[in-house]
Amino acid sequence: MKYQVGDKIIVLLSDEEGVVKEIINEQMVMIEVRGVRFPAYMDQIDFPYYKMFTQKKPVEKKKIYVDDIKKEKINPAQHAARQVSEGVLLNFMPVYDKDVFDDDIVEKMKIYLVNQNKEAYHFEYNVYFTGESDFQLKNTLHPLSEFYLHDLAFEDLSDSPRFSFTFSLAEKNKKKAPFYETHLKLKARQLFKKIEEIKLKNEPTFAYELFVNYPDKTEEEKVDIGKLGNAGFRVYDAGKIRNNLPPARSVIDLHIEKLTDDHTRLNNHEILMMQLHEFEKYYQLSVLHFQPSLIVIHGIGEGRLRDEIHQLLKSKKEVASFVNQFHPLYGFGATEIYFKY
Repeated sequence: MKYQVGDKIIVLLSDEEGVVKEIINEQMVMIEVRGVRFPAYMDQIDFPYYKMFTQKKPVEKKKIYVDDIKKEKINPAQHAARQVSEGVLLNFMPVYDKDVFDDDIVEKMKIYLVNQNKEAYHFEYNVYFTGESDFQLKNTLHPLSEFYLHDLAFEDLSDSPRFSFTFSLAEKNKKKAPFYETHLKLKARQLFKKIEEIKLKNEPTFAYELFVNYPDKTEEEKVDIGKLGNAGFRVYDAGKIRNNLPPARSVIDLHIEKLTDDHTRLNNHEILMMQLHEFEKYYQLSVLHFQPSLIVIHGIGEGRLRDEIHQLLKSKKEVASFVNQFHPLYGFGATEIYFKY
């Protein structure tokens, strides 16, 4: 059934708006227009949304004088750029199609990265559904430009995908962070609301801000070694070694496609060893950087990698606790580790 009770409609003959009050049969409905109820055939009415989106708004005619200055015409892309003068955005552009009733429906979303900053970034991009990576891409986002990522079927958006990014500066800067992680998780209801908003405003796209300015490097906590020396311990200058340590991460993804581009020739044992080696690396970095917690994405599968990691964690003295429970971002495919120092 195309219509339901409570749906807003428009009478095609009179161009009046009304509401569906009752479903009479497969061909007719009872509608109410300006307080008056009467039956109507379904081919005599339609939803008002297509009209709202396509009709041109009346423009008031103005007198033109010789000394008037002609206003600059701005296309939608330029308008979006002027609204946000800096920052990196994730941009969504709905692509419309017609259904059997000749109504506009969203077929898919074109997804872009938009860079309004004057610096370039390397980025890693992943889309996750229920904790499993569905699409990934590595590339460079140039200054004051946009980068087309991919298309996403509209029905897939009802599964609340998570868009995950890791950015780093294309031109290294010692004062800036070595990398910056961020993610965006959207609910279907939010997306539908955004689409209705841009229809009403007659705008082609909507966007979410990922960051404005690339973050500065955080100062590492300084260790007071004087107390250790006074207590009789022999203290070595390890400052230089710690300064050269790779940065720790709050989330690590052990899916094999994230670790190597050529994994088709590896057998299951070799894949497992590579995953455990990566886990051990970032576990130790988390401890050395005094991180309070670490999330390890191991996926679901047969559970072998998860079981191996859990067995290792039971013997780690730095582990206060760990849990593999449902996570809103990763489902049951991740283990959260909490450290004690």
